[in-house]
Amino acid sequence: MKLTFHGAAGEVTGSAYLVEADGVRFLVDCGMFQGGREADEKNRRAFPFDPASLDFVVLTHAHIDHSGLLPKLCRDGFSGPIHTSTATTELLEIMLKDSAHIHERDAERANRSNGKVRRKQRGQVTPLYTIEDADTAISQTVGHEYDEAFSPAENVRIRLRDAGHILGSAILEIWVIEAGIERKLVFSGDLGQPGRPIIRDPQKVETADYLVIESTYGDRDHKALEPSLYDLLEIARHTLEEKRGNLIIPAFALGRSQELIYYFQHLTCQGHLKNLNIFLDSPMAQAVTRLTMRHLDLFDAEARKLANWHAAGKSSVLLKFTESVEDSMSLNLIRSGAIILSASGMCTAGRILHHLRHGLPKPQNTVLIAGYQASGTLGRRLVEGASNVNIFGDRVPVNADIRSISGFSAHADRTALLGWADGFRECPKRTFITHGEPAAAEAMRRSLGGKWESGVCVPDPGETFDLV
Repeated sequence: MKLTFHGAAGEVTGSAYLVEADGVRFLVDCGMFQGGREADEKNRRAFPFDPASLDFVVLTHAHIDHSGLLPKLCRDGFSGPIHTSTATTELLEIMLKDSAHIHERDAERANRSNGKVRRKQRGQVTPLYTIEDADTAISQTVGHEYDEAFSPAENVRIRLRDAGHILGSAILEIWVIEAGIERKLVFSGDLGQPGRPIIRDPQKVETADYLVIESTYGDRDHKALEPSLYDLLEIARHTLEEKRGNLIIPAFALGRSQELIYYFQHLTCQGHLKNLNIFLDSPMAQAVTRLTMRHLDLFDAEARKLANWHAAGKSSVLLKFTESVEDSMSLNLIRSGAIILSASGMCTAGRILHHLRHGLPKPQNTVLIAGYQASGTLGRRLVEGASNVNIFGDRVPVNADIRSISGFSAHADRTALLGWADGFRECPKRTFITHGEPAAAEAMRRSLGGKWESGVCVPDPGETFDLV
């Protein structure tokens, strides 16, 4: 049996792991690389394996850095099933179509901005994939419930466990029989932070021969939730009541947007805030929010209670979905009192760029960064204190307050990752640290290496391991 790391090796994005054993080949995740020009080049290069040779794909969750290249995979020859959780199949219909729309729109914009001479020299810009490609990938998805085993191949058995990261996120338990010997692989996917509202805590796994574990925050712990809620309260009051400006929040359409809405509702329920005007300005986030409310069975008890409180009309929060581009543009005319939640969460594309272009020059505004910002992204530059940034070719001064809160991360922190690993009764034969920037992955390797005697390593991109 062989395991090859084609993405998320020494970096956070682009998750893709190829497993080959006894005549079966399958891919775990097929994610898009994110952050800078290098990411675009990686996304456009040919797959280092033949997509048509894959028997199936199994997907941990719907975030684009884990699912975003599925349309390209299908366009390039993969025709098998994509196995994932039931909730993830519904989310993919939203996420992949939105991603394809962005690629088509960006290609169209690039071709308009390029002169005829330049287009003749370099050719037309083509989208990474199209909405038709996304529809093809969506049609190949197969949904499964948590904890119910299924066999996508004669010698492979898979069970999805709740990863507690986002709606539908899964830990993968995969049993593979080769030469009459069964070996168990476990892929953590992205693990959630335990003890947080809305999504349930990650399930523990007790056994594995081989473990692939994420390390996004493998070198640090998050701020506790209560101090983070206090920071959110202080930032909202300072911006809306004292400075009389707007609070602009780049938020991931899947997960973070719904979580922030929950926290604002929670603070209102507790009497700390009142009469909030929240504008959810992301078609994808709106669709995900509606879908999320249809899956209350996957929420924890506290989240179900708050959802019922809001449904009963007891909340003073006005949550408005912007239905059109004109509605989105009109938000930039609001001088004060608005909380604008808009995607993308790393400020790499989408409507948030327009709100930043209009909002960053105004000192009465605050931009709140409430999620992970990959290296090379606009969000990362704002967090690192850039005095001006480039948006749509314009140099935009950063006069607004830039605040960040790390305690709302949907990823497990160092302590939570190690706590989840403690759930194994015995250490795996081999553990692979992925989905982390080099410092975080190395810190995780040292931490687990100190706990387990067996080999713990950080794979290099493209590296193949024999699982014996």
